[in-house]
Amino acid sequence: MPPDPATQLLRHTLATLAYRGSKAVRGAPAEFQRFQAAPGTRTPGEILAHIGDLLDWALALANGQHVWHDSKPLPWEEDVARFHHALEAFDTRLANGQPLGLSVEKLFQGPIADALTHVGQIAMLRRMAGAPIRGENYLRAGIEAGRLGQPQAAAVQEFD
Repeated sequence: MPPDPATQLLRHTLATLAYRGSKAVRGAPAEFQRFQAAPGTRTPGEILAHIGDLLDWALALANGQHVWHDSKPLPWEEDVARFHHALEAFDTRLANGQPLGLSVEKLFQGPIADALTHVGQIAMLRRMAGAPIRGENYLRAGIEAGRLGQPQAAAVQEFD
């Protein structure tokens, strides 16, 4: 059975997260993973590891389990790969049409909205660290449900 419209919207949200997240982490300088905006704040590496934990939690919740882990940062490229793999695993679960262990609304308002916030933090930290990403008209971006891997569509309309 194909997913219902709410689940389809959540799948599109995951694709949006993949696109924006990929842009935020792509081409980051090697030292960026350890950049700290102020004492006591999370580094981009810690934030990216936390996003991976959020996506793993979302999958567990979809499966009717409440399982949380606090992961330590991996090398940057490994955490980037983890981000995309976790998105793919969650999307596959949503696409299979099986009943969810938690409502789509709760899955969005908890782990997915939090992950979107953290991708924005990484983008902001890129600018603060002197390695900004280009702005973009995301309305025109080639975002499609199911496109969750590291290769993402090329930007259509970027600006400085």
